[in-house]
Amino acid sequence: MWLLALSFGLYLFSLWKQPLFYAALAFQTAYIISRGLELSRLPLVGPHDTLVFMTASIAAFAIPVGAALKEKRSFYNITAILASVFTAFAMTAGQSNHPLPPVLKTFWFEAHVVLAFMSYALFGIGAILGSLYLKDRQDHLEGLGYRAVLTGYAFFSLSMIFGGIWAYLAWGTYWIWTPKELWTSILWIFYSFYLHAKLRPWWAGRPMAWLGVVGFGVVMFTYLGVSLLMKSSHSF
Repeated sequence: MWLLALSFGLYLFSLWKQPLFYAALAFQTAYIISRGLELSRLPLVGPHDTLVFMTASIAAFAIPVGAALKEKRSFYNITAILASVFTAFAMTAGQSNHPLPPVLKTFWFEAHVVLAFMSYALFGIGAILGSLYLKDRQDHLEGLGYRAVLTGYAFFSLSMIFGGIWAYLAWGTYWIWTPKELWTSILWIFYSFYLHAKLRPWWAGRPMAWLGVVGFGVVMFTYLGVSLLMKSSHSF
């Protein structure tokens, strides 16, 4: 846990010294690897491990996106604040240290979860770029945000396909009408609308930026809100 606490502090101090952002990601990645070795499986079950993985994914995707920006400081600052908040929540969340049940010991489950949280991270990057566009009105921010969301949408679509295969192998059906599956569909439809809205000129600029920001709110409710507040196959 000290690796995670160290990454939390480094994310915060990177607000003043940007190179510490990379150090924070390195320590967080080391923590994920140590958890995997300790558990002899991918550490992607429960709020603790999934929050850590999503945070590391946001930080990792932020590096190539930041390299493409003219003004990097604001982008890295917002990302560092978001990463430190998620890391703090992860440190307070309970760890899931038990062995995986047989139903989860499959490639399809692992691919489903990895792609889902990588897509959440990219949607988060899109929201950060959208918030910066609302502040600075720089056109390249809108384009970068769209590409981040498009990539996240592709990952999320694959995650849904792999999740359906896993569900069929586990329960004999590709779909179960639980709150998680319902909100996953709402999230996919929302970002489908986002991507198509880009093709309409009256959605360009601030409306697209707001869609990106609101979309990440839908992401967080689908991830944490549904899992914590509603009973489903994905409840924590």
